Amino acid sequence: MNDTLEQRLRESFDELKWLYCELYNNDMGAFEYFVGMLRRCAGQRKQALRDLDRARLENPAWYRSNKLMGMMMYTNAFAGTLNGVRENLPYIEECGVNYLHLMPLLKTVRGRSDGGYAVADFRAVQPELGTMEELEALTDECHERGICLCLDFVMNHTSEDHPWAKAARAGDPVARSRYFFFDNREIPDAYDSTVPQVFPTTAPGNFTFLPDCGKHVMTCFYPYQWDLNYANPMVFNDMTENLLFLANRGIDVVRLDAIPYIWKQLGTDCRNLPQVHTLARMLHLACYIVCPGVLLLGEVVMEPQKLAPYFGTPEKPECDILYNATTMCTTWHTLATRDVRLLRYQTEKVCALPKTYLFQNYLRCHDDIGWGLDFSWLGQMGFGEVPHKKYLNDWFTGRFPSSPSRGELYNDDPRLGDARMCGTTASLCGLETAKTPQEETLAVQCDVMLHAWIFAQSGIPVIYSGDEIGQLNDYTYHDDPERRDDSRYLHRGQFDWALAQTRNDPDTPAGKIFSSLRRLETLRSKHDVFSAAADVTVLDTGSDNVIGIRRVLEDEALTAVFNFSENPREIINPAPGAADLYTGVKQNGETLKLPGYGFVWLCESSGDGI
Repeated sequence: MNDTLEQRLRESFDELKWLYCELYNNDMGAFEYFVGMLRRCAGQRKQALRDLDRARLENPAWYRSNKLMGMMMYTNAFAGTLNGVRENLPYIEECGVNYLHLMPLLKTVRGRSDGGYAVADFRAVQPELGTMEELEALTDECHERGICLCLDFVMNHTSEDHPWAKAARAGDPVARSRYFFFDNREIPDAYDSTVPQVFPTTAPGNFTFLPDCGKHVMTCFYPYQWDLNYANPMVFNDMTENLLFLANRGIDVVRLDAIPYIWKQLGTDCRNLPQVHTLARMLHLACYIVCPGVLLLGEVVMEPQKLAPYFGTPEKPECDILYNATTMCTTWHTLATRDVRLLRYQTEKVCALPKTYLFQNYLRCHDDIGWGLDFSWLGQMGFGEVPHKKYLNDWFTGRFPSSPSRGELYNDDPRLGDARMCGTTASLCGLETAKTPQEETLAVQCDVMLHAWIFAQSGIPVIYSGDEIGQLNDYTYHDDPERRDDSRYLHRGQFDWALAQTRNDPDTPAGKIFSSLRRLETLRSKHDVFSAAADVTVLDTGSDNVIGIRRVLEDEALTAVFNFSENPREIINPAPGAADLYTGVKQNGETLKLPGYGFVWLCESSGDGI
């Protein structure tokens, strides 16, 4: 075990130097500064974090077990401030959560924040949320309680209000070299000819003209978010130091926001270029040298089988964890169509990946549900891309006849039939529109089944704050001038503490959902067959409405089956005699009867004849 900085630096030095000098044309001055910065950051790491690093080095698979359960939340929505989150850690523990993902909380400028992703200072907390010292106090208490903390790190851009951007705007040539400044539209037009637009309806184009200085600056996301030029080693050096600064405040998992975008090259789409992987690998090496207990979570919205390069290799890892966006959107597609064929096909692709690949699995994220489905495969089933996206959007907004779902569109582009979907899990499952006890029961069952499906996947399950109590859409954002144009605030509403008070009442939807999720989480943590080390295969249930997976680890097997239809379904029993972990009932019959949105977690041990 390499438990000292100098040992880890010696182990990594040759590869780090080779990568750095290849990318930055043998700029040894910049490289020597980089190495000096790593030593400086390591010297600033306090003993408690060094002890945590050592413990994780001794158990490198600590995050791959079935013991982690995540929750993502906005600090202000959940508890107002960082101190408020700290005061409510007992509630988070009651939810079974030991992996807390706080949405962006670094300093931004009101009205130009993009939900916190336009960072004006990487070393300061948004004042209304607290201070950097209070963030560190929160991480300290989380560690005392066995909770690890994840925080977003925006790599692709800074706010136009960042000191670098302000200096660049004022004409500082060194500051301008950190961004992409152009005197006229010639080069921007060349970029635009090959680079897709991120937000074509709400923020069209990839450049913004600055009248005060007569320059064009690259802004692929929003006009107030200026893309950083990672071809300048000064940018990489300083951004790495910003990341390590946060790690030294106690952050355990750093989410690399929009990492595929960070390298720009004329004549390409500026996505997923080889240099991105060089930068990611160097970031991983920097963390290993300075803070080896810290993990990198990559936000890469691609099909799981195409994400492989972002994991690197077991010998040369890049990201430790990646978002599983495909399973999220395909799960909702399956709910709307009641057809599990695409979900089965894509789950098979995930199961075929090496076990070293670890995904963060979720039903809802902080953004939206984008319909990044495999339409080439769906086309073989008769699904046309434009009409099918329209159907999905109509279903989840409640426009489709008989749909109980309620959500809103984000970035709707009627020309392309394209849009993204927003809404809380409970509202998308029909709880908002339920008028009768039967409709309410079905909506709750749908909600719980979807969570049971996500919890049965290999990786780290993460729920969205409020989903544990079935919180509904928050339409009050329509009355806020700063938020009314961003429908993602539909599911970013204030946490409903009054609703949470009913979580232990079995007669309320909140109580039913809360107790069901707690039972599922507890079962998952007790059975190692849910860990990433298990062998996982997809079952053919004989029904296009029902999907099944089988997990096997040593002497234990779990057969999990899920009915994505609101109507009962009967299939051949895939594990006769096994008991359902969730209900405790043994399934002895030749067939298995599933109610609408029903599921079973059938468990067998070696004594049962595995």
